[in-house]
Amino acid sequence: MATSKGANTYNRQNWEDSEFPVLCQTCLGDNPYIRMMKEKYGKECKICARPFTVFRWCPGARMRFKKTEVCQTCSKVKNICQTCLLDLEYGLPVQVRDAALKVADTMPKSEVNREFYTQNLEREISDGDIINPIGSMAGKSQTHSDMLLKLARTTPYYKRNRPHICSFWVKGECKRGEECPYRHDKPTDPDDPLADQNIKDRFHGINDPVADKLLKRYSEMPKLEPPEDTAITTLYVGNLGDKVEEKDLKDHFYQFGEIRSINVVPKQQCAFVQFTNRTSAESAAEQSFNKLILKGQRLNIKWGRSQGQQQAPKKDGSDTEAMMEPVPGLPGALPMPPEELGTNYFNLQPPPMIPGFMPRGMPMHMRGPPGGPPGGPPRGPPPMGPYGMRPPRSNFGPPDMRMMPPPPPGVMPMRPPPGMNGVPPTGGVHYPSQDPTRMGAPSAPQN
Repeated sequence: MATSKGANTYNRQNWEDSEFPVLCQTCLGDNPYIRMMKEKYGKECKICARPFTVFRWCPGARMRFKKTEVCQTCSKVKNICQTCLLDLEYGLPVQVRDAALKVADTMPKSEVNREFYTQNLEREISDGDIINPIGSMAGKSQTHSDMLLKLARTTPYYKRNRPHICSFWVKGECKRGEECPYRHDKPTDPDDPLADQNIKDRFHGINDPVADKLLKRYSEMPKLEPPEDTAITTLYVGNLGDKVEEKDLKDHFYQFGEIRSINVVPKQQCAFVQFTNRTSAESAAEQSFNKLILKGQRLNIKWGRSQGQQQAPKKDGSDTEAMMEPVPGLPGALPMPPEELGTNYFNLQPPPMIPGFMPRGMPMHMRGPPGGPPGGPPRGPPPMGPYGMRPPRSNFGPPDMRMMPPPPPGVMPMRPPPGMNGVPPTGGVHYPSQDPTRMGAPSAPQN
């Protein structure tokens, strides 16, 4: 090869020698005090096969070492990074950028024509401005496209600098543990299209799987539809951050029409921009949706709702939210229990009434006169006795069913006097051993 590193020909004078690489912010890393290793004519460019100066560096902690892959001439022709081959302005693949700007790849593929084309570009770089793009990208980088504004990356993507996966860890044989410089993670699917990438296809913008993924995402992006109410002229602007101020919003939205007011809510990091007419609001929404980037922040644009719709209640007094459709298959609401059930929540049948016998747990309002059916007295709580207690149940039933009222709080209960609760009346002092209901008494009931 005439331009190879080992060939001793006159073309050696065209080998590239540079002092600093052309890199994007992601490949350069977040460390401002980065150290690079420079090797003059260390590798051949993977596009034009000319030897060039290779730079090698580590972009940050727990990151892999990176190096330049193509020469600076090929990088300036496409306005791309020398390492990742992505566009320097938008951070997108060449295929996506060329499709948006309608740029055709004019770089020849054959060896002789490519060498002649590269020499002409180097002469153009030396004679003209080396900052602006050259070749087919001349004058195209300043043109903005709807696709580029929606897909452009606004912040560096340092995840791309992670180490490669440790092959020994995948096989279960890695013994380094946390000291291993490679990543211990599950490998991707080999059938995934993103796993098969070629550096020449990315440079020329042909059959790039990353570009195909981004183009598919752009085709599936939602669109902002204007509301039916033509009186709404307010736009919601979200994700302002701490840098975007009211003046920045005014400078951007003033080009679409006259602005009535701009209300910034710093706590919620959002703002409401209200225009004087609907046409200006629709133009601003169409040209700013998923495209607006101010001070490195991608802002969210939505249509606002009029304050009258948010505050005006409905005439019938119902809730302002729309009724949701019922979920099919769920049971309906249970009917209300009849009023006559009262506290009988389980709808149990009352036990048969025995003349002269009252159930112990039967409420007072369900008790009737002695020997009669229940339900005689009117419904309602019984009158309260002293100390806020109910009166003793001594008005109904036989004498052995009479009970003393419960004691007030803090007072120990007293044993009923003789003649109540089955205790026979005795003369003199009543001892506990005389209680016929105690355990072990001769007259105590046996189980």
